[in-house]
Amino acid sequence: MLLKDVALAGERVDVRVTGTTVTAIGTLPRATGEEAVSGRGGALLPGLTDHHLHLLAWAAAESSVFCGPPTVRSSGELRSALVSAPADGAGWVRGVGYAESVAGDLDALALDAIHSERPVRIQHRSGALWMLNSMAIARLGLADIRDPGVERREDGAPTGRLWRADHLLRVGPDFPDLEPVSRQLSAWGITSVTDATPDLGDAAVASLRDQIENGQLTQRVQLLGHPGPLDGQLTSGARKVVLGDHALPGLAALVGILTDTHAAGRPVAVHCITRESLLLLLSAFDVAGSIDGDRIEHGAVIPAECLKWISAHGLRVVTQPGFLAARGEDFLRRTRVDEHADLYRYGSLLREGVVTVASSDAPYGPADPWRIIAASRDRLTDSGRAVSPSESVDAGIALRGYLTPASLPKHHRGDVHVRMLADLVLLEGTLDCVLAEPDAERVRMTLSGGEIVYRAPGTA
Repeated sequence: MLLKDVALAGERVDVRVTGTTVTAIGTLPRATGEEAVSGRGGALLPGLTDHHLHLLAWAAAESSVFCGPPTVRSSGELRSALVSAPADGAGWVRGVGYAESVAGDLDALALDAIHSERPVRIQHRSGALWMLNSMAIARLGLADIRDPGVERREDGAPTGRLWRADHLLRVGPDFPDLEPVSRQLSAWGITSVTDATPDLGDAAVASLRDQIENGQLTQRVQLLGHPGPLDGQLTSGARKVVLGDHALPGLAALVGILTDTHAAGRPVAVHCITRESLLLLLSAFDVAGSIDGDRIEHGAVIPAECLKWISAHGLRVVTQPGFLAARGEDFLRRTRVDEHADLYRYGSLLREGVVTVASSDAPYGPADPWRIIAASRDRLTDSGRAVSPSESVDAGIALRGYLTPASLPKHHRGDVHVRMLADLVLLEGTLDCVLAEPDAERVRMTLSGGEIVYRAPGTA
């Protein structure tokens, strides 16, 4: 393939792709039988990477009933949504996106009053909590399952609230089809993702591998929740460690996890939301030490006094400023006023020399990378209120985070060059024009390993 008249570093050139590789850049004649695509002077970029999402949960959410604002705002609307929702193949109703503003803190008794006729499970929009009705509890046999994620009443009976216990909810042998999610990612220019789901079982990994081999999933996938060995388009990255604020481990236990993981030659990727969990984590790194590749996932609240601490350990931070645009007002209501400046830091981390990149946390956060790039720059809530403007970063810097390889190296080229893998994104317009108003509609074509995986209408 020959990409004619594309913009690289301010120059208009032609780029040849042979097989899976970029083989030439310059003023190039079209070879016999070579497909030619007119770039019309548009920017050509390496493929984007979403550094934190959950593929299977996202695909499952696409076929679930949405149970939160703005679609659902009251218990009556929740009941209507559940009653009208189709059941899955196992007879379950699966809801996502719940927020307490709809009907308070749900447990089995509250859910039974809303919908008791079928087994119901609803996921909180944070992704950390599932809420089940009594029929669902009975179907899963939770009364006889001893698992720390099962919340119980004083008499030992399950409340219907499961904290980070997705492994208890596997019903049926099938995993969701990832092709619709993969197509959407390709339309945004994303050719690589890091799946941050913890403790992925062998069956889930086998499904991912099969869907890659079958062409349903075209992105390269790095897993944080499986130790491998893996190869090809499916690789293993840092080990996901979840610091759940409902049950934080002791310092000694966390030090043991870090030490054991490092001894196995693997860095850690630690889910860290609150100030308390961050202080615990950094204290554990003080004891266990850090290795190259250790990373903090989310860093939703990072006090100013922790910035140099994070930098001293050489940690990466994978942040989600898109949450501010999607539901920043809710974050402001649920955090202390003195922590508002600490929400989803970005600029201050970069100024301290911390490798920091934006990501989506899809399906729990907005997934469109161009919206997230804009949110990284604008730092506005869903009602237009500014949140710590000093944390704003230029749209080009946010884009560079998306151009950083999944391994999050401290240094990388971030440009299109000869001998690179032909994961490429062709945009409509120059890069300056696109970054002035980031919009996924500016993506004209996406290539993965030299193969076209997305072509906008009218692109020839």
